[in-house]
Order: sequence, then C-alpha cells, then structure tokens
Amino acid sequence: MSTPTGFDELIHPATRLSVVSLLAATEWADFAFIRDSLSLSDSALSKQLHTLEEAEYLEIRKEGGGRKRRTKVRLTDRGRTAFEGHVAALRAIVERAGPVTTATATATASAPQQQQPSKAGR
Repeated sequence: MSTPTGFDELIHPATRLSVVSLLAATEWADFAFIRDSLSLSDSALSKQLHTLEEAEYLEIRKEGGGRKRRTKVRLTDRGRTAFEGHVAALRAIVERAGPVTTATATATASAPQQQQPSKAGR
C-alpha cells in the first residue's frame, strides 16, 4: 500500500500532531496554554516545539523578561500547509477502508478466530 500524497512523517506522531492541530485553530498560542491543553511537561513540549521549529513549521517568539517572560508559538505558512496536507492524507487512508458500520465492527470483533493445528498433534 502506498502512502498518500501529503502524509507527513514529522507531524504524524501523536504529540506533534496534537500540537500542530491545536495551533492550526489559532494565530498565536502561549507555551503554557499548549502545555496545559495537551497535558505535557515543559521539557516534553519544548522538545516537540524545537523539532517542529527546525522544520520551519513553527515560529517561536519570546516576549518580556524576568518572571514575566512568555513564550508564544504559531504555525508558519509552511507548517499550516504541511498540516492540511497531512489531514487530507489521513482522510484518504480512512476513506480507502470504506464505510464501517456498527454491525460490521461488531461482527468482526466477535468472529471466532481460526486456530492453527498444534505441532504436538503431528
């Protein structure tokens, strides 16, 4: 199976996808807001932001000084384009599976599994 156009390995890990998704809904977001919204530690969020910034998907701005210093983050145009392409690729993957109904999912989950013959009986 081929990977759809737009699928972005950098954005795909759940934490980075969550960060980018949150930022896609706003112009700028405070570091603390992102951290608290995603229940991440400062260090875990910093690592993900650094990775995305290196790819030029994010812009990070430090404002103020001393105890009033704030870190603000936004998606760049490149990051927004990558996110939109990734979402479209994920939709394409899901659509390939076709419709899944509750009846289909239940039947699949409750179907008996075929057992392999044991080697002891040979």
